[in-house]
Amino acid sequence: MFEEQRTVYDWNLPPIIASAATAAEEVLAKQAADLRLRLERNHYKVLAAFQAERVSTYHLHGTTGYGLGDSSREVLDRVFARVLGCEAALVRGQFVSGTHAIATALFGVLRPGDHCLSATGKPYDTLEEVIGLRGQGQGSLLDFGVAFTAVPLTPEGDICYESLAEAIQPNTRLVMAQRSCGYAWRKSLDIAQIAQLVQFIRRRFPGIYVFVDNCYGELVEAEEPGNVGVDLLAGSLIKNLGGSIAPTGAYVAGKAALVELAAQRLTAPGIGSGVGATLEWPRSFFQGLFFSPLTVHEALKGAIFSAAFWQTLGCEVHPTPDCPRTDLIQAIKLGSRERMLAFCQGFQQGSPIDAHVRPVPAGMPGYGDEVIMAGGTFVQGATSEFSADGPLREPYVVYLQGGISYTYVKIGNILAALSLHEQGLL
Repeated sequence: MFEEQRTVYDWNLPPIIASAATAAEEVLAKQAADLRLRLERNHYKVLAAFQAERVSTYHLHGTTGYGLGDSSREVLDRVFARVLGCEAALVRGQFVSGTHAIATALFGVLRPGDHCLSATGKPYDTLEEVIGLRGQGQGSLLDFGVAFTAVPLTPEGDICYESLAEAIQPNTRLVMAQRSCGYAWRKSLDIAQIAQLVQFIRRRFPGIYVFVDNCYGELVEAEEPGNVGVDLLAGSLIKNLGGSIAPTGAYVAGKAALVELAAQRLTAPGIGSGVGATLEWPRSFFQGLFFSPLTVHEALKGAIFSAAFWQTLGCEVHPTPDCPRTDLIQAIKLGSRERMLAFCQGFQQGSPIDAHVRPVPAGMPGYGDEVIMAGGTFVQGATSEFSADGPLREPYVVYLQGGISYTYVKIGNILAALSLHEQGLL
C-alpha cells in the first residue's frame, strides 16, 4: 500500500515555518489582481501572434537534413518576433543555451577593432569566457581583437549615464545590458530603464547598437525590449518562453539585418537563417510559447511567496516581496556555505525527478566558482520548471528561478526551510 499523500498543511510544521508560510500567502494575496492582469494581457498577446501568423497543424511538424523550405521554422520565427516586439527572430534548437545565443549575437555584430561596452557592470558568469575576461586562446571576443569595458551600476543599482558616456570610445559599436540580476546582488533592469538606455544612446551616440540579455525577463512586463527600440536581444527557451515544454534551444531577435548577422554566425556566411532542420522540435516550441504566459504567471506568484517567506524567516531577500517585478529571479542571502548546502538539499526533496539525490557543489563549464544546483527537472537545467542554484562564494546567495506551478514553488521553499531547521541553521 502506498503511504497516504498529505498537503503541506498536514506536515505538522515547526511554528516558525508554518507562520512564515501563512504570512507569505497573505502578502501574495494582495498582489493577485495585478498578477492576473499581467497574465491576461500577455496571454492575449501570444494568442494574437499565433493567429496573425496563421499557425496551422502542418507547422507542428519538423524537417530533416538541411531543412530547406521549412515553413514551421519560418512561421515560428515570425511569431516570436511579434511577441518580442521585433522585426525578426532566429529561434533554433541548434542553440545549446542562452549563453550560446548571446555569444552568437555578439560575434555576429562585432568585428576586430570594435569596442563592446556593458552598461550594467560585470556580465553573467558564463559570458566571462565569451568576452575574454577569463581563459585565453579559446576564441573569445578579446582573442579576436574586440575590446570590452564594464561600467558599474550606481550604488542604487541604476545605470550610471555619466560614467557610460565617459566610457564610450570612437570604436564603440555595441552597448550591452543584462536585464536580470544574474548571480549579482542587485535589482534587475525593468523595461522603463531599458527604454531610457535606448533613448540615451540614440540621442547622444547614434549608430551604436543596444543589445539586451533578456533571459528570465520575457512576458513579465507588458512590453519587451524590442517594443522600446532595442536593436538586438537574446534568451533561452528552457527559461520563460519555452513554457517548461521546449526541450532545448534559444532565440535571437531584433532588427532584421542584425538577426541575419547572428544567423550567419550560427550557421555559416552565405547560409544564414535559410537552413537548419527542425526535427521534432516545432510542436514543443510552439506549444511551449503558447503556455509561457501561464508558467511565467505561476513563477511570479512563487517568487513573491519565496521573498515574503524567507524575509519572514529573517533572511535578506532581493527583490523584496512588494517590489515591482521585471524577471523571475528571487535571491535569498543565506550567509554561509552550510546554510546554502542545507537549503539546496532540502529544496531538492520537493522535485518530481531525482528527489532522492543530494546536490553537492561542483565545477561547471563557463563558471569560475563551484556552483550548487538543485531542482529535478524533466528537461535538464530547465529553470522554467523551478530551480535553486548559485555560486559557492560570499555572501552565499541562492537564486530561485521559474516555477511550473505556484504550489510546487511553495513546497520547495518549505522543504528547504525544514532542512535548515533540522540542522539547527534556522
